[in-house]
Amino acid sequence: MLNEQIRDKELRIIDSDGTQLGIMPLRDAMALAEEKRLDLVKISPTASPPVCKIMDYSKYKFDQAKKEKETRKKQKTVETKEIRLSPNIDKHDVDVKIKKATEFLQSGDKVKITIRFRGRELGHTEIAYGILHEFAERLSACGVVEKPPKMEMKTMAMFLAPKL
Repeated sequence: MLNEQIRDKELRIIDSDGTQLGIMPLRDAMALAEEKRLDLVKISPTASPPVCKIMDYSKYKFDQAKKEKETRKKQKTVETKEIRLSPNIDKHDVDVKIKKATEFLQSGDKVKITIRFRGRELGHTEIAYGILHEFAERLSACGVVEKPPKMEMKTMAMFLAPKL
């Protein structure tokens, strides 16, 4: 709440530089804020009497937005990269996929390794478990298994997270 929105009779006032001016009626506080060409902002409405501060509200909002933008800029969003394999993958192809997964994990992204089954391959899911366990073992230096291999319809998926 600010300026005319404040309806309390008595308020504890804090000046723009942070010094306490004490308890005063609403009219006097409004006159003091107008005299300094600033706003009267209610900071703590639950206190008895409520605490109000004399400040430039638009500048305060601008600074808050600037700080929020700065913190958002510093955050790093973790992406999930997907690597697709097949149950009859060759050793060299696994090496290439492991190299790519290592790059993803070192850059701080999570990796989802999926094996898609087609036709009769569904009868040999143990091969896929072996491939995924070997994959996790070889990536244990830079990644940790977040979710172990699990069948979902015609695909088997496993999630790896970067090691901290």
